[in-house]
Amino acid sequence: MSDPARDEAGFSAPDALTPERLRGLSHPLRVRILTILQARGALTATGLARLVGESSGSTSYHLRQLARHGFVNEVEGRGTARERWWEAARGGFTISPDAADDVGTASAKNMVNAEFERARQENIWRVLRWTPDQSADAEEWRDAVTLRTSHLFATPAQMRALIAAVNRFIDEQTEGLRDQEGTPGARPVEVHFNALPVLEDDAR
Repeated sequence: MSDPARDEAGFSAPDALTPERLRGLSHPLRVRILTILQARGALTATGLARLVGESSGSTSYHLRQLARHGFVNEVEGRGTARERWWEAARGGFTISPDAADDVGTASAKNMVNAEFERARQENIWRVLRWTPDQSADAEEWRDAVTLRTSHLFATPAQMRALIAAVNRFIDEQTEGLRDQEGTPGARPVEVHFNALPVLEDDAR
């Protein structure tokens, strides 16, 4: 992987996936496995199999494919020859349309992005259905959740500037929250930021 570009403030910009790496994600189960590892931390193929409703043989195969393309790593010094532990690789990536994409690449990008969005939406619905009888700390987390949409008018240049500013802010504010697995009271959390134009239903 090449070194990520940095903006004028020194913040890393995620790498755009090459077509070769994109192929490593072009399966819905691999996207699901990756999102689980990103959220929950290290797991075995058996643990993942229970979460996704697949066999451990299937999750083992897809973990190897994800590792081959640099999306997951085996956890050193943990596990055995028969039961290995896996974690999501550090660093982000982007999957954006490009005018040079052929039909296959464009379709793969659409599928992978749709699966990531499906995983995000599924977690939002779980949170909205979350009640105190399901978990003792559900009420405590109630004020630590937000779903916000701002409707505005903006030019592409203004949106690019807004996205860059918000990304820098998120990088700054989340730096101190990393590596907190096992901290009392801490749960896996997701921070979403979407910024996009509102298109007509028939837009192409």
